[in-house]
Amino acid sequence: MEFLAVLLILLIATRFCGEIATRLGQPVMVGELLAGVAIGALAQQFTAAVPALLIGAHDNSLRHVIDLAICFLMLLAGIEMRPREIADASGTSLAVALGGVAVPMALGVALGWLSLPESPVKLVQCLFLGTALSITAVPVAIKILMDLGALHTRTGEVIVSAAIFDDIFGLALLATLTAFMRTGELPGVDGLVLLGANVLLFFAVVTVMGLYVFPWAGRVSKRLQEPEGALGLLLIAALSYAVLAELLGMHFILGAFAAGLFFGRHTVDPDTYDSVRLKVSGITSGFMAPIFFASIGLRVDLSAAIHVPVFTAVLIGAAMLGKLVGAGLPAFWCGLKPREAACVGAGMSVRGAVELIVADVALEAGLFALPDPPPPVVAHLFSAVVLMAMVTTIVAPMFLRWGMRGVARSPQGP
Repeated sequence: MEFLAVLLILLIATRFCGEIATRLGQPVMVGELLAGVAIGALAQQFTAAVPALLIGAHDNSLRHVIDLAICFLMLLAGIEMRPREIADASGTSLAVALGGVAVPMALGVALGWLSLPESPVKLVQCLFLGTALSITAVPVAIKILMDLGALHTRTGEVIVSAAIFDDIFGLALLATLTAFMRTGELPGVDGLVLLGANVLLFFAVVTVMGLYVFPWAGRVSKRLQEPEGALGLLLIAALSYAVLAELLGMHFILGAFAAGLFFGRHTVDPDTYDSVRLKVSGITSGFMAPIFFASIGLRVDLSAAIHVPVFTAVLIGAAMLGKLVGAGLPAFWCGLKPREAACVGAGMSVRGAVELIVADVALEAGLFALPDPPPPVVAHLFSAVVLMAMVTTIVAPMFLRWGMRGVARSPQGP
């Protein structure tokens, strides 16, 4: 009963705040994020009167729904994109992703080295900051572009493609960080080679399945008597791809995105495609996405802004600047106009998904407990990273709404 009450509270708050945000000319996800922040603040003040899940926002019960919400966000993004869009933008996107990882990583490590006290885990703490700053939240970036109607612009295509590359690079960084926290040593070359081989195997399998099995499944769905057969088959494919991604050591979001990417009018007839697309969009925008973005807001802890305000402000500044420079300059060098390149940098600056997973891993590993007792900057490191994710996710869509004005859209739909 408590879990249902939590979902009810989150949905009421996100629908209300999302409507206000829309009326103020902002993407609906900004309202959903702020709804989570407001609920989390009230829950901390009135702990006896609210469900415990709203205070422990990382509880497993809510975590499972959040994972499912991310899966639906990525599935819908894949449906909305076209494989050719990803391929056409891949050259520029690879350069954008490399710069968008390298520059924030360097800034994060440098900030940690200058700000954190000497301890046996200082290097790991610095790597944690660099990793947290370097990864783009793919579901968040995609939802911003969808809210703005900019997914099919050249800028949107570069952002999505680069964010996918970014996520793959993030896997290597996350593997390095977790291995370092577990053993105190960097992973060997053999471990990184194995990760690379798994990435190639994953994309080989999903491509073959997408080109040959998906069209066959589309023909099968036409003969099914069950009215939602096509939707059911798509969800089976999305979950299968997600499970495969995790078995190969990657994040499940890549699997869900790939399943949507290979689902198009060439897979099923146009009427079935439009029907399934609308249903997935309705489930995602009406239920899954609000829960996901509210959950990010629930985790915001203002203690870092109170106890280490200068460090927190510099961290947020480094997060924004690192992506604007690291992703924006390569986009400009690859032929995008200055305004488009700035939008790419802003779109790549959003966090709030893998970054929070990284922060959770570090928290569970006791990374914020050393030296003992931890000074304020270490004790509030988790809070500072969550605040960074929150601020970048709110600022980016505001910048993009301004930057995307007058940018021509490419034709919609796969």
